[in-house]
Amino acid sequence: MKSLSTLQTKWQGFKQITRLDKPIGIYLLLWPTFWSLWVASNGWPTPHLLFVFTLGVIIMRSAGCVINDFADRKVDGKVMRTELRPLVTGLITPKEAIGIFIILLSAAFALVLTLKFSTLLLSIVAVILATAYPFMKRYTYFPQVVLGAAFSWGMIMAFEEAYSEITVVAWLLFIANMLWTVAYDTIYAMVDKNDDINIGVKSTAILFGEYDKRIIAFLQLLTLGCLFTVGELLAFGWPYHLALVISAGLFSYQQVLISERDRDKCFQAFLNNHWVGAVVFVGIFIEHL
Repeated sequence: MKSLSTLQTKWQGFKQITRLDKPIGIYLLLWPTFWSLWVASNGWPTPHLLFVFTLGVIIMRSAGCVINDFADRKVDGKVMRTELRPLVTGLITPKEAIGIFIILLSAAFALVLTLKFSTLLLSIVAVILATAYPFMKRYTYFPQVVLGAAFSWGMIMAFEEAYSEITVVAWLLFIANMLWTVAYDTIYAMVDKNDDINIGVKSTAILFGEYDKRIIAFLQLLTLGCLFTVGELLAFGWPYHLALVISAGLFSYQQVLISERDRDKCFQAFLNNHWVGAVVFVGIFIEHL
């Protein structure tokens, strides 16, 4: 019974450190990957590619969460939102965290081995970005930019694999997602802004200061501009453009939520971005029917 209880405890720790109990990060990674996969495949990604990129997103997001908690293990206990994370409470040890990280990277590598060699080479960049991001907040006020690149690199891999070429459209989608990621992760960082200042952790939310809401709005407008340009280059019709209009409405709603910089409402605004990714994907999906 004791061993069973220990296994259950470790399983709870595993779910927490990989954030499998909080799938919002998976959604935010998966929707843009699907944007690129659908465009690069002209609306018909193979079951193999769907499986590899979907499972790859889940695994790499989990690996990113593990290395993030490992990097922050000495400061998470000082932040209200993270004080119960498994490396703080002892559910998972630092050695176990590194072991989980290595296992997840190995699983992701096994998936990539089923793809082209050129895609495999691109995956090295993905690993570097995912590993580097958690440590950037100690040295730069732009960790969100590194996160944006990490969250967007799968889109480049999708084009290389499905289209055998990284086109202008691919880079526009990459830039759109980077800008969007910086915007919503700045909103996310606004939740912890005061705690981060006290413990010396850097973020765009701290860097932008009193201009945070305006800069977030500007980044959201640039995101829509890049996505609109993609639609023009691909000659998309009204379904896609309607998706962008709805996305603009969602961005406006987020601005209302963060207007007073309330911690809970900022977190609500961050979560709302799941719908932006989903709406844009629906627009792309309909265009390829």
